[in-house]
This record gives sequence, C-alpha cells and structure tokens, in this order.
Amino acid sequence: MKYLVVFSSWLVVLPAVAQQATNPSYALKPEQLAIVVNDEDANSVAAGEYYRQVHNVPPENLVHVNITGKPHKLDAKRFRELRQKIHSQITSQIQALVLVWTAPYAVECNSITSAMTFGFDAAQCKNTCAPGKPNPYFDSESTAPYLDFAIRPSMLLPVESLEQTKALIDRGAIAGFQVQQASAYFLQTSDKARNSRAQFFPPAVNVPSKKLQIKPMRREFLEGAQDIMIYQTGAITVPKLETLRFLPGALADHLTSLGGDLLGQSQMSSLRWLEAGATASYGSVSEPCNYWQKFPQSTILLKHYLSGATALEAYLKSLAWPAQGLLIGDPLATPYRRN
Repeated sequence: MKYLVVFSSWLVVLPAVAQQATNPSYALKPEQLAIVVNDEDANSVAAGEYYRQVHNVPPENLVHVNITGKPHKLDAKRFRELRQKIHSQITSQIQALVLVWTAPYAVECNSITSAMTFGFDAAQCKNTCAPGKPNPYFDSESTAPYLDFAIRPSMLLPVESLEQTKALIDRGAIAGFQVQQASAYFLQTSDKARNSRAQFFPPAVNVPSKKLQIKPMRREFLEGAQDIMIYQTGAITVPKLETLRFLPGALADHLTSLGGDLLGQSQMSSLRWLEAGATASYGSVSEPCNYWQKFPQSTILLKHYLSGATALEAYLKSLAWPAQGLLIGDPLATPYRRN
C-alpha cells in the first residue's frame, strides 16, 4: 500500500522536486480558497477580512456561519449542519477552506479540519487507537483536490489574539517573496514512544537551489536557532521556543497525543508554535497512539513544500491517516512558490 512505503533516502525527494518544477500551477491560488468566519466572534470576522485583503482573496469567497459559545468540540449532528451550511455557500471552483476561529477545533474524536475535508469518521471514535482510514490525497500530485478527490482540504486559523493572528497572516503573505537561507531541523529525542516517525527523517544534506540545509539531530530540543523553516520533534512539550527565530512560512510540530487540543492543559498545545513565530502547525485532538501514519511524514512534507506547495497542501499530503489531526495556521503560505 502506498502509505506503507518507507522513503529512506533524500534521493527520493530531489527528482520529485525537479518534476514538480515543470508544473507552474502547483500551489493553491487565493481564488480557490474560501474563508469561513464565525459571525458570533468579532475576532473571527476581523481576521477573516484581514486575511482576505492581505492574500487578495475575492470578496465572494467569504463564507459566514454562526457558532455560539465557542465549544471546543461539536457533536456529529451539529457539525453536519455546519458543514452543509458552508458547502451551500461555495462554488465548484473552491478547492480549499480556511476556518477562522480557535474553537471549535474537534468533532467528537475527529479534528474539525479533517472532518471538514473528508467528512466525519464515526468509526475512528469507537477506538481512537485503531488504524485510520487512508487519505486519498496522501503524497498526491493533485493541484485540484476537489476536482480529483471530491475533498476540500481545510486549515484552522486561530484568533485568540487578533494581533498575533494578523502577524501570522503577514508571515504567510510574505513567505516566498524571496527565498532565504534556512534550515530544516528534525530532532530525534530520547522519548522513544514519540519518535515513531524518526525513521522518515531525511539525511543531512544541502539543497542549494532552495538555500536550505537539512539537519537531522539526536537532541532533546533546539535553543537559539535563528533560521528555522521546518522544526519537527517528538515530545510532550518543547522548551526554549522563545529563543528561536522562525522564518516566514515555517512549519513546526511535535509528535504527542494531544497537541491539537488547542485550549487543553494536559500537553503542549500546537498554538505555542504559532505564538513562537511558526506559520503553520499540526496536532492530534484525541489519543491516536503513536502510529506514524497519524502524524506528518517528514520526507513527504519536505518534498511537497520544496516543490512549491502551500502549507495546507504539504501538510495534508504528508498525513496517511488524517482523521484525528488538526491543521492550523496560514494555508496559503508558500515559501518555495514558483513565480
């Protein structure tokens, strides 16, 4: 099966990057994105309009819904009503969605971004540690997911702080204007249970055409790095984030059980990555157990991002079993876009 293939060599990635370079339309375009705002949340409305203006998304792509109470989770019935209302307001040209709010971020045991993309997966909730349904978009070359797979990839844009949200949107918008010298850090920690995807970390290599150094490491955490484009690790919590500098378009995530429980207290929330300066992140909203298939596969993520994919495309294409995984940040960030 496709998602069980182990990509053990950087040689797998380089030809793929070269092949994608022949396709000038690899990344999602602003006119293909619908911005979904919650009219019950002033920050959502303000951030949605700011996002639309900064990324030059057409006004008709703005979708309005009403979610009262800011619940962390929705039940399946309430979610189906929400999803139907969103889909009733968009046209077939829309290929992806950005949900502009912090909560709700889960639908029972599913993430809201996965449920919005693929539909609610009730079977996963019978046993959250069971294998998930395969993602048809996994490692795909598709540039039109709705046309090719009848799915609309979705990402959550948190709005707890409007000031921080606007800064994140600005980072996403300027990513790709100029390729910067950067590093991609892949940390294998001493936490064996949370290092299930370390087998997919690429080897140390320089990619001159992208001005990128790939740096796999055996280390508990980074401290003081000032050139981060990717930071992936396995840990309950990641210290020293305040000492780091994330470049515009940076992706960062930690493999742990509940990083996607954004407003929870049991483990480090994926929001901490965005607050530290990353542009997009990932976390699971319910106990997934440590299947690597439920977390971003590093080589595939890197391949698609370097090929010019957006943060949303690269992240979702790297998830083999996505039901429990929450994608957050700016979906249109594209630091390696081809103009």
